Amino acid sequence: MAENVADIFSIFFSMDTIPVTKETYELLVQELDNLKKVDRPRILQDIAEARAQGDLSENFEYHSAKDQQGKIESRIQFLEDRVARSVIIQHDTAAASRILFGATVMVKDLSNNKEYEYMLVSPEGSDPVNGKISSVSPIGKALIGKSRGDKVEVQTPKKVLKLEILDYK
Repeated sequence: MAENVADIFSIFFSMDTIPVTKETYELLVQELDNLKKVDRPRILQDIAEARAQGDLSENFEYHSAKDQQGKIESRIQFLEDRVARSVIIQHDTAAASRILFGATVMVKDLSNNKEYEYMLVSPEGSDPVNGKISSVSPIGKALIGKSRGDKVEVQTPKKVLKLEILDYK
């Protein structure tokens, strides 16, 4: 696990590693495990049953199952790559002098005075509906490295956001 700021920045700028939170890493491993232990055996069984029906040239079930197998295998390869290159970033965000990956940041939108809370996560852990945004998204990039009281402007697809950083942990 990366502990200091220099290690964290080197991870972000390395093409070989992917910074993730522990939660995101566990979700990736869980999905990979499920694909290998549940979905892959199920689709192999579906293929065997479809093959047993005879003529494969006009067998919709067989072709559908083979298509699904390709999607499962592709996702397995993608997840194996992500898990292998993942580095869990864990640090004491409360003691940090700047906003780092994994921090939960409270901001105020200066155009409407509404307050928002964002947790900065990897793209794989992104869940905007629940306040988890990618650290490489426009808002995430603008917040990384900043501190309390800083104001940032963020170009989004719809408009320019003007945010003030209220706090982070």
